[in-house]
Amino acid sequence: MTFSIVARCKETGRLGVAVATAVPAVGSMCPFTRAGVGAVSTQSWTNPYLAIAALEAMAAGAAAPDALAAVMASDEARDLRQIGVVDAQGRAAVWSGAACTQWFGHEIGDGFAVQGNMLTGGEVIAAMEEAFSASAGAPLDERLMRAMEAGDAAGGDRRGKQSSALRIHGAEDYPALDLRVDEHAEPVTELRRVLEIARLQLVPFTEGMPKRGAPPGPAPETVTTMLALSPPDRPGGGGSRPRD
Repeated sequence: MTFSIVARCKETGRLGVAVATAVPAVGSMCPFTRAGVGAVSTQSWTNPYLAIAALEAMAAGAAAPDALAAVMASDEARDLRQIGVVDAQGRAAVWSGAACTQWFGHEIGDGFAVQGNMLTGGEVIAAMEEAFSASAGAPLDERLMRAMEAGDAAGGDRRGKQSSALRIHGAEDYPALDLRVDEHAEPVTELRRVLEIARLQLVPFTEGMPKRGAPPGPAPETVTTMLALSPPDRPGGGGSRPRD
C-alpha cells in the first residue's frame, strides 16, 4: 500500500525516510528515525512496534539486518508486513512478507533500501533506486525527494495518491526535518513544494535551535527578522496573509 526509501548520508551521517501512499497521514504511522541509530519505514499492514523495536535493537548495538531479523521473528503476522531498515553505519535490510499485496518488492543498496507494496509494478522500485543512486553527492533530503518523485512518476501506489512524508535526523534528538502532506491529490509534488519552502524558512530556524552539549544562544537576527514577516513575504513565499 506504500512505497518508501530509508537511507544514510555518507558525508553527514544523517538518517532519513521518505514515503508515500494512498492513505491519509502516512507520516504519522510509517517513518521512524533516531539520531545516531537508524531509520525505519514500517508498512503494508503497518506495525509501528516493529520500527520501535528495531531502533531499540540498533541502539543496543545490533546491525540493521540482525535487528530486523529479531523483530520479525517475534511477529506472528510477519507475512503481512513490509519494513525497511538502515543503521548508523549504513547497513540496510528489508523484510517483504509473502502475503503483501501485489505488486510488492524491494531493493537494497549501499546505505539505503527501497521497498513498496500494492504498486503498479517493479518499475517503481527500479526508478527509485536509480534516482537515489544517480544523485550521490547531493544532500540527503534532495536524494530522498528525487527517489520519491521517480517512484511517483513510474506509477507509485496502484490505488492512487493521498499522502507523503519526509523525515531526517541529524545529531540532535529532535529531527532536522519532518515534513508531511496528509491529504492531497498530488502528495509527492506537494511535498517537493513544501520542501523548497522549508529549506528557506524552516531549516535556518532549526539550525539556530539549541544543540545538545552547547549553551543555548539567541536566535540569529536574520532568522527572527525573516520569520516576523507574513509567510507570503518570506523567501519562497507560501502560507497566507493575516485577515483584516
